[in-house]
Amino acid sequence: MSAANCLLTEDQFLCSICLDVFTDPVFIPCGHNFCKTCITQHWNVSVQTQCPNCKEAFNSRPELRVNTLISEMAAQFRQSAQQKASSSSSEQQAAKPGEVPCDVCTGTKLKALKSCLVCLDSYCETHLEPHLTRSGLKRHQLIDPVENLEGRMCTEHDKLLELFCKTDQMCVCMLCTYSDHKNHDVVPLKKEYEGKKAELGKTETEFQQMIQKRRLKIDEIKHSVELSEEDADREIAEGVQVFTALKESVERSQAELIDTIKEKQRKTEKQAEGFIKELEQEICELKKRITEVEQLSCSEDHLHLLQSFRTLNTAPPTKNWTGVRVSPPSYEGTVVRAVNQLEKTISEQMKKLLTEAELKRVQQSAVDVTLDPDTAQPELILSDDGKQVKHGDVRKNLPDNSKRFNSCVSVLAKQSFNSGRFYYEVQVEGKTEWDSGVARESINRKGIITPTPQKGYWTICLKNENEYKAFADPQVRLSLKSRPQKVGVFVDYEEGLVSFYDVKSTALIYSFTGCCFTEKLYPFFSPGLNNGGKNSAPLIISPVNH
Repeated sequence: MSAANCLLTEDQFLCSICLDVFTDPVFIPCGHNFCKTCITQHWNVSVQTQCPNCKEAFNSRPELRVNTLISEMAAQFRQSAQQKASSSSSEQQAAKPGEVPCDVCTGTKLKALKSCLVCLDSYCETHLEPHLTRSGLKRHQLIDPVENLEGRMCTEHDKLLELFCKTDQMCVCMLCTYSDHKNHDVVPLKKEYEGKKAELGKTETEFQQMIQKRRLKIDEIKHSVELSEEDADREIAEGVQVFTALKESVERSQAELIDTIKEKQRKTEKQAEGFIKELEQEICELKKRITEVEQLSCSEDHLHLLQSFRTLNTAPPTKNWTGVRVSPPSYEGTVVRAVNQLEKTISEQMKKLLTEAELKRVQQSAVDVTLDPDTAQPELILSDDGKQVKHGDVRKNLPDNSKRFNSCVSVLAKQSFNSGRFYYEVQVEGKTEWDSGVARESINRKGIITPTPQKGYWTICLKNENEYKAFADPQVRLSLKSRPQKVGVFVDYEEGLVSFYDVKSTALIYSFTGCCFTEKLYPFFSPGLNNGGKNSAPLIISPVNH
């Protein structure tokens, strides 16, 4: 038998029905061999009794007899395979929890390397070998090991789910296409798999894009938090500065109140000390006179007593103290006056500190502004960098386009704004006349212009060297404590606010409120006429120093 094993291959001892080594091999009249159970089950479901290999038909089911020789040789091959599996099992890894075990292994289940969609079994390295070497088994479809291979079988027909019904969007077997899924759009699993895999690729790309958008949103939110934190820190610092200044004012006023009261007390004490000193001096003089009188009274010298009597019989020069009083100073109203003064000081200081804080905030909205030469009145002279403008005495020959002012000595900026906030500063030092602010895009730029809000202008101006006005309707005369050298212009488009600041003194000059903006707004500048050189200084758009 061992010699036969050397000459014959294991393929010759495989059942063509189960494709495994024969178990109880039987032969039929045509000479072919099958496992007894396999051929019996085959004939039980087959309409006609015939050989599965050569298709020879039999009138009646043949009597099945065990092929003793084949049975003994198959047993030898099976024993050899088991010994081989036993010797190699020590080298292979046993299946761990969560791993797919080999369905053929007895005893210790080894880790499966592949699963067969035809056999519906999973195999370790040793038991997988027949599927890799035998021609009949090579045609079987192997996949990475999976559990529940029974789930890949049609529950109705007990056939492999190898097709996909696109109509019903479900996996089906071949027999399903003749019953419930007849005339449906059915394709092989592989084709649908490739299509769905492509869709998954697109889905994955979409998910990656969604992830990227969300990461960007996270970055945006984090940046907003950082900005909020910066704003909070800035507000805290400004708040601490304001309250520290107010605290110092209170402490200073308290010290002044105490000094005032103590000074009154010191004056009272000094007056009393002076009176007491005079009184003590008079007492001393009187005591001295008493001593002299006593001595004279004891004298036996008649002549001396008579000669001294007139002098010693009268009191020394003294002051009439009857009306002299040391009245305690009156402190009535001292605290009230001090508190009233403190209130006034704090009010002024608070206003100044709050304006300083407000100016710092609006300066965060600073924008870069340059003058637009296409809008400049022909007598204006603009610097090459577009940051300065002044009036010249010569009218240049320039095209009178629709954007250009032709009469009023004015010019707009190149930049426009139709949302949000913006801020710029213009130096007005040394000038006797000027206008500045913002104007809407549709303003009239021809002829004489009165720059009021109704006509699309929100500006303030200096006229006649020291007359400041806001061009509201009606005009507002501005009373300023100091002459501005640099003016800050702030606009909140949505809030409808235009504010002007004296940058040096950090004072609010004027605010237009409740404005309704519907168009683009442009920074507006008018340096005023040269006026024989008196107003030759230019308006200068200055960089903002936060």
